Amino acid sequence: METCNTHYRVVEQVIKFLDKNRIHQPSLEDISNHVCLSKFHLQRVFQDWAGVTPKQFLQYLTVEHSKSLLLQGKSTLETSYEVGLSGNGRLHDLFVKCEAVSPGAFKNKGEDIRIQWQVIQTVFGDTLIAETPKGICKVSFLNPDANPMDDLMNDFPKAHFEKALGKNGTLLKSYFDTWQVPHDRINLHFKGTPFQIQVWKALLQIPVGALVAYQDIGYKIGNPKAVRAIGTAIGKNPIAYLIPCHRVIQNNGFTGHYRWQDERKKIINAFESAHF
Repeated sequence: METCNTHYRVVEQVIKFLDKNRIHQPSLEDISNHVCLSKFHLQRVFQDWAGVTPKQFLQYLTVEHSKSLLLQGKSTLETSYEVGLSGNGRLHDLFVKCEAVSPGAFKNKGEDIRIQWQVIQTVFGDTLIAETPKGICKVSFLNPDANPMDDLMNDFPKAHFEKALGKNGTLLKSYFDTWQVPHDRINLHFKGTPFQIQVWKALLQIPVGALVAYQDIGYKIGNPKAVRAIGTAIGKNPIAYLIPCHRVIQNNGFTGHYRWQDERKKIINAFESAHF
């Protein structure tokens, strides 16, 4: 698992370098010098992680590629919600089950609620998974110096915490390890306002590898003018990756901000484009 995390850090450095220098089209030697690895080792690590070479991966990081995904052919609603929704395209529809509740359902900031939590290593770095007896209530990508309990205590200061991976967390860990759809559904248990929950459920319908604009989410929920409110709701998404807020970009094709680092949003979308 340490190798997995180390590889992510190398890939993160490479992608930051490529993104910053994409106009100059850096060579493999330039990249290897930047991360202090031999060209052979870099190529092997990167292909193990992404399934493509660093040079091939570069195209997934360009603004032009985001624009082409967003603006090609039919509207994004047609291409992202109606076309090709089989196999990996319906990944979340197949194995994620939501139990969305009002804020009051998590009574008194988590009082009397037992929350199991654990930090696992994924291709996207250290990842916090927390779940109640009903399902996963939080997934966060952590910075290297982050204290996961700070994140949990902020949301559930009165909960009873147990450092352990629960049933749903185990399923999610297996998915991150193998990218195979689990046989059992992963249950989510999250709180939010009715509007936030409506937006988050719309995000669950975006196929893997697809990108949509904020306004498309507005059309999906029948409120296309609420772009600003939709952006705010997306920014408060408590469950990274499983509720795929990373797949929503700006109308002009730019990636936009991400709660768990803008650079990680590019990395996740590029990874999905390369793999799925």
